[in-house]
This record gives sequence, structure tokens and C-alpha cells, in this order.
Amino acid sequence: MTFKGKPPGSGAGDMSRRTQLLRPPIALSDKQVTEARRMRRAGGEPTEIAAALGLPRDEVEKALVQMRSPRPETTRGTLNVTLAAHRLILSERVGDEPLWQTMDRLVNELLRLRTDAVRRRKPSSPIQDDLLSRLDQGDSE
Repeated sequence: MTFKGKPPGSGAGDMSRRTQLLRPPIALSDKQVTEARRMRRAGGEPTEIAAALGLPRDEVEKALVQMRSPRPETTRGTLNVTLAAHRLILSERVGDEPLWQTMDRLVNELLRLRTDAVRRRKPSSPIQDDLLSRLDQGDSE
């Protein structure tokens, strides 16, 4: 039986449309928003940024409030796992393969090991026989 995951889609990580609709509209161009956020990351205050760009302070504040900011102490990695498990997954990567591919490979290995363990134990019930036959059918696909 082979586990075959599906890679993240092209929009993975994007903001949901629902979230975008709930946010107030900003009367600034994308370029102005980017510049205001760049200045904020450099340490500028909203009032200073608005004055420097010649934009209304309210609009600049709306753009800055919606910025993503790093969390100083994360309890989880990019996988939704503990940091210890995340380090383990990263140590299992081959080259710079995507994390989803590493996870697929590890899950495949786990399934193979479990199948081998079940085969070593002689099946003693029709349910186990059925499970083994299904696993074998999955291998041939």
C-alpha cells in the first residue's frame, strides 16, 4: 500500500477570500501599502510614515494593522507538530525536498513496516486476512 499525498495547491498560504472580505478596504495602492509596511518594519511610526508618504494617517494605519508579524516564541513548526517532531522531520529531509514530500516518504515507510510486521505474525482471523489482501492490492496499483 502506497501513501500518496497531494502537494499543496498554488494558493497555499494565501489569505482566505472570507478574511479579505471582512477586512476594511484600504484607499492606497499596493505599492503604497508595500512602502508603508517597509517603513514600519524599519521602525517608523504610523504618523511619520503618513507624513513621509503624503497619505492620510487613517489609511496608513489600516494598512499597517493588517501586517503579519512574526511570533517571538512559537510552540509549533511549519508542520502542525511540536518543535521536537519538526526537528525530526527536518533531519529526515533528503536534500531540499519539500516537507510534504518528506512526510509522504516517512508515512510510506511506516505503512511498509506495519505491513511487514503483520505478515510476520501469522494471520489468525478472517479480518486480518482481509486486511492483508487489501494491503497487497494497494501495492500492485
